[in-house]
Amino acid sequence: MAVPDFTLNNGVTMPALGFGVFQTPPDETKTAVAEALRVGYRHIDTAAAYGNERGVGEAIRASGIERSQIFIETKIWINDYGYEETLHGFEKSAGKLGVEQIDMLILHQPFPRGFDRTLGAYRALETLLADGKVRAIGVSNFMPHHLERLLAEVEVTPALNQIEVHPYFQQREAQERNAALGIVTQAWAPIGGITFYRPGFSQSTLDDPAILAIAQAHGKSAAQVMLRWGVQQGRSVIPKSVKPARIAENFEIFDFELSGDELAAIDALNANQRGGPNPDDITLETFNREIPEA
Repeated sequence: MAVPDFTLNNGVTMPALGFGVFQTPPDETKTAVAEALRVGYRHIDTAAAYGNERGVGEAIRASGIERSQIFIETKIWINDYGYEETLHGFEKSAGKLGVEQIDMLILHQPFPRGFDRTLGAYRALETLLADGKVRAIGVSNFMPHHLERLLAEVEVTPALNQIEVHPYFQQREAQERNAALGIVTQAWAPIGGITFYRPGFSQSTLDDPAILAIAQAHGKSAAQVMLRWGVQQGRSVIPKSVKPARIAENFEIFDFELSGDELAAIDALNANQRGGPNPDDITLETFNREIPEA
């Protein structure tokens, strides 16, 4: 099954559907990524802070698939912000992944209370891009006010902004601002995974009656409907799983289409209920994670 590509603002193409490994234990990552590659995923999203970049690299090398056919995305954590620190952060990630070039390198958080370090980190991404060590650069969890602050100081507009987007938290203002700037919105928790285990949500998105009704109409699962909703609205989606059946199921989203009424029904579920941390609250005191050397 062919996965459509997004063309980023610098001309690089990226598969619309990716495979995420957030919270995947390091000892399970290689097996999960190997299965995803076997199914047909060609876009893998990881991060320095996940502690599993090495497993991603091992699976890619063992797959026998040409490196040029796999889009690797990873993230620099706030402990490694600052110009020289982020250049070294790239070396750590590339070393663990076992690659010379990373396809998409992004800043994991805006770190507003250390924005000078955020700027230094992003300028390092610009250097890595100019040197050909990365093919595209971006950000994650940047709200419109963070983007405005960043863009006033840097040369290269991010190609991508990875933010929490699912039916109960749609971040429309952030999505619209991304689109206006030519930045692709990439949804983390695209099937509302965070609604399954974080307190405060009245129910899981997988149990939502409106989503289940649409799923039944198409002979699909609730998860497939939410992923289809994402890609039809122009978002990159990166579902995660360690279960082979679920990995395969999440890939089967390009053989049906949601109607305008069905898209609107999912849009109507927005409760503006954030599951992840507020990006303005990220500090080294509360989110300190030393990233090991390669």
